Amino acid sequence: MDIQSFFPYRIAVFSERVSQCIAQVYRERFGLTRDEWRVIAALAEAGKVRTAWIIDKTTLEKMQVSRAVARLERDGLLERLPDPDDGRGWLLRLLPAGKALYAKVVPMVQARETFLLDALAPDEREVLDRALTKLSERAEVLVRQG
Repeated sequence: MDIQSFFPYRIAVFSERVSQCIAQVYRERFGLTRDEWRVIAALAEAGKVRTAWIIDKTTLEKMQVSRAVARLERDGLLERLPDPDDGRGWLLRLLPAGKALYAKVVPMVQARETFLLDALAPDEREVLDRALTKLSERAEVLVRQG
């Protein structure tokens, strides 16, 4: 097998490259890690949610979310509230400073996304979107099967 042409490897390399070029924005300009940015972005779209929801939506591990939340809370960007339905759980929500930071970062990362996608014609973008959706659904089937 040629690893360079192995589909999962190519997707992993592509994902890492895209992640790195987007991370330059929030890491270099705002001092955020990838995990912290994912938590902020998820919370900005969701409002107040359980920690487990963040884990599910961001594909981060529990410890990664815990560390990111601790730093974001320390920096006054989010707050943790006791979950009234789960004595051991927490609810998370962005504070105004976190919302303001999110509002600053989003246009910059969207500009990077636009630059990347401008390499494709509109019909190629549609094909890519459909292909990614189909492949994600297929991968989910295999994950559920174990």
